Amino acid sequence: MTQWVQLQQLDSRYLEQVDQLYDDTFPMEVRQYLSAWIEHHDWEMVATSESLATVRFHDLMAQLDEQYSRFALDNNLLLQHNIRKIKRNLQEHFQEVPLNMAMIISNCLKEEKNILASVIPNEDNMGITPTNVVFEKQKELDNKVTNLRNEVQNAEQDIKSLEDLQDEHDFKKKTLQGRVEQEGNTITQSPMLKKEIHEEEMVIRGMFINLNITREVVVHHLADILSLAEEIQHTLVEEEMPELKLRQQVACIGGPPNACLDQLQTWFTAVAEGLQQVRQQLKKLQELEQKYTYENDPITQYKNTLEERALSLFRNLIVNSLVVERQPCMPTHPQRPLVLKTGVQFTVKIRLLVKLQEFNYQLKVKAVFDKDVSERNTVRGFRKFNILGTNTKVMNMEESSGSLTAEFRHLQLKEQKVTGNRSNECPLIVTEELHSISFETHLSQPGLQVQLETMSLPIVVISNICQLPSAWASVMWYNMLTREPKNLLFFLNPPQATWRQLSEVLSWQFSSVTKRGLSDEQLRMLGDKLLGREAAGSPEGLIPWAKFCKNEKTLTFWLWIEAILDLIKKHLLSLWNEGFIMGFVSKEREKALLKDKEPGTFLLRFSESSREGAITFTWVEQSSNGVHFHSVEPYTKKELAVSFADILRNYKVMAAENIPENPLLYLYPNIPKDSAFARYYSRPTEAAEPMELDSGTEAGYIQTELISVSEVHPSRLQDTILPMSPEVYGELTRILNPTEIDSVMRTAYPN
Repeated sequence: MTQWVQLQQLDSRYLEQVDQLYDDTFPMEVRQYLSAWIEHHDWEMVATSESLATVRFHDLMAQLDEQYSRFALDNNLLLQHNIRKIKRNLQEHFQEVPLNMAMIISNCLKEEKNILASVIPNEDNMGITPTNVVFEKQKELDNKVTNLRNEVQNAEQDIKSLEDLQDEHDFKKKTLQGRVEQEGNTITQSPMLKKEIHEEEMVIRGMFINLNITREVVVHHLADILSLAEEIQHTLVEEEMPELKLRQQVACIGGPPNACLDQLQTWFTAVAEGLQQVRQQLKKLQELEQKYTYENDPITQYKNTLEERALSLFRNLIVNSLVVERQPCMPTHPQRPLVLKTGVQFTVKIRLLVKLQEFNYQLKVKAVFDKDVSERNTVRGFRKFNILGTNTKVMNMEESSGSLTAEFRHLQLKEQKVTGNRSNECPLIVTEELHSISFETHLSQPGLQVQLETMSLPIVVISNICQLPSAWASVMWYNMLTREPKNLLFFLNPPQATWRQLSEVLSWQFSSVTKRGLSDEQLRMLGDKLLGREAAGSPEGLIPWAKFCKNEKTLTFWLWIEAILDLIKKHLLSLWNEGFIMGFVSKEREKALLKDKEPGTFLLRFSESSREGAITFTWVEQSSNGVHFHSVEPYTKKELAVSFADILRNYKVMAAENIPENPLLYLYPNIPKDSAFARYYSRPTEAAEPMELDSGTEAGYIQTELISVSEVHPSRLQDTILPMSPEVYGELTRILNPTEIDSVMRTAYPN
């Protein structure tokens, strides 16, 4: 098992460490696509030789070209575009300095090993971690599969030896019979000849005994092989497949992408090949039986039982080998699988884990929506849909991976219009309705007819994109709390989640779309907000579904989180990935963190009440009157059309003598502001020569720069939010005294 495969099986907290190793300079996509090739070379040695590093750089470019060709065969325009972009970026960074690339790869591989070493205990350490248990199970299964292959090959040799022994026995027996028939009278009259014939008969008798024993040994050997295959198959079907589906559920809601289908395919295929070989070997035994039959022949006694058993095992393996490799997903929202919008194309991919050449182009898969959903018969009002597009696909071997797959790329859903008012009939809102897509096919071979079927995880169908956040909440809640693949009435009585469960899933929402999940401190604040301070201390604190995402009167917890996620993705991604945004921190905690810090120390946090997601900053000031804390009105997407780093750089307050001052000096805990944010400032344009104007600037105008200014000296206010609008605040100071201003500001800007 490669190092990269081992890393992908780690818990999310370790995967976040891996994620920190890669950036745009050397993206993780290269590590993923070229994992085997990268691990094949000694990059520590490459990093010591300029010429070797140059060779490896050009080799890597060639590998990317091959990967591009694979995507071209699949007509995957997006991945082709990404590969081209990655290649250009690598050429820009490393073509002139290939040693730098070698050093980066070498360091990444070392750090990966360190992460694995921190998870897997040393041999002298008797402690066992869950990850190590997984590795041990896989190693044990690998050994059994290897043993199965070896035993099948040994049986092949045993049958060949049996055939040779039987041919020799038949030859000697027929030769003796011919001699007796030819020299019958002579043998009777000659004691010497009679003795010779008797000795030959004894030899043949001994050969027969040996032949019978060998036949019995071969038959029992095949029975033992079938027992081993059955044992492996039971592990695959009853243990590995449920674990695969659990890993798929976790991956769908942002958790670690630990499907490991390639490994499962290797095991399934090995067992299938072994069973097919055993079936062929049984046919060979039948031929030997027909050549030479006798009473109590072991082949005659056991062949039918062995044939039925081998066929039954093969059928059962095939039936359980059809899986959904990639769950239904709209390409426009790749990080929100299982939510489909009517009229929008979605994709889904099916794989047969038994990869046998004779199956290539033999299986036609059909997609069926809500097939045999008998439980719906008891509940009125559920919407019905038709699948539009090509809903049948032939499975074929992918050139890139060698897997037997069928990919549906252009499916759409259309609602069946029915009479009546749905809202008065259905007990669930549309984002709580769960549906499924089944995939069925038929395998037909001589003596073997098998019906195969698999089903997607439950999906939510929306008609408007504004329903996507609520629909995604349903997908998260379902896959977090149940392992039942067909419980489509789940939300008639949804179970409660523990804070332990929900906090992990919430962190996944951030780590799946950014490079950073939520820290314990951030999760503690969210727990306080959702559960209340008393209950938040318990990881088993219970959260009902309605409290998470169904309160129609107020801003729900999940929609607040979703708005912040969207804000991060569109405007704050780099700052979030750097860890500069504390984000989720209560006002009390904010004050506790800042009170002993240098004046001008500030932190960044999210608004707790903004429906569209907003961020603010708070700084500390020391004066003769004590410690003061100041916050600004939160910035939403509208204000963040300007870089937030530039806002922090240019923010001013009016000090004495109406001189603007920037009160923001140190990012918490003590990082100079420019050290943290300088790389994200907009690059200032070079000053134009006198009388020289940009071609795009209207004559007579001077270029300007927008900055945020608060028309108040910070020492006049404590624990208030400074407005970004000078006009509004100026009007307040004209008509109100400071105490009244305080009251108005606290009411208008509660954050």
